[in-house]
Amino acid sequence: MHITLGNTPDDTLAAFTARAAADPGVVGLVLSGSQVHEGMPTVHSDYDLHVILRDEEASPIAELDWFRSAHLDLVVIPLAEFRTRGMPGRPDSFARYSYVHAEVLLDRLGGTIARIVDEKRTLGADEARAAVDGWLDAYVNQTYRSLKSHRDGRPAMGHLDAAESVPYALEVLFALHRRVRPYNKYLQWELERQPLGESRWDVDRLLPVLRRLLADGDPHTQRALFTDIEGAAREAGHDAILDSWGTDLELLRHP
Repeated sequence: MHITLGNTPDDTLAAFTARAAADPGVVGLVLSGSQVHEGMPTVHSDYDLHVILRDEEASPIAELDWFRSAHLDLVVIPLAEFRTRGMPGRPDSFARYSYVHAEVLLDRLGGTIARIVDEKRTLGADEARAAVDGWLDAYVNQTYRSLKSHRDGRPAMGHLDAAESVPYALEVLFALHRRVRPYNKYLQWELERQPLGESRWDVDRLLPVLRRLLADGDPHTQRALFTDIEGAAREAGHDAILDSWGTDLELLRHP
């Protein structure tokens, strides 16, 4: 199936959405990416569009799954798969954030598409608690490894482990607020527009800490971040995960 590109991304999107809306096999269109993040699109930005198909009805648009161009990127997906895309335990769980600010352009199912997207936007209470427990354990483990290497005179290896702890720390922080961790591209955007609610997580405080860990894995910076994360995690009732580390936590608290 062929897509005719317009003179601009807007023209291409308009032409394709009209074509998709005329196809009875298409039940939903969901827009994501930079275009749904105010202030983020540039002259290089395309449109990221998810096309949801009826499970029981074939459509020629199915051939366009993973179509890529300078104007338009497509994900074409059956409804049943769309329901679980990006959710925990799925190999495509990395896609969850793409739906946090997504816009539903077409919903032929009386609001079903919108409800599915809404379920992906935030973490459920049980999901968030499980996520914090898992990511918190991983974060403590990685920080402990890093500080052991620094202690034992292997700062280069400690630096690598500190860098790997950063994604885990972000997963913990956002899950504590029942939020999906943003892609790195949108981290500053999220922290500026929807702060995590405490001054210690303000964008002008958190980002320099993360950059320092990525730059050299400074042990003092690691311990300061751990102290803040430990406090937030204990306030939210995740003592069991932290306490399971026993006296090993002393290395994360003191030189």
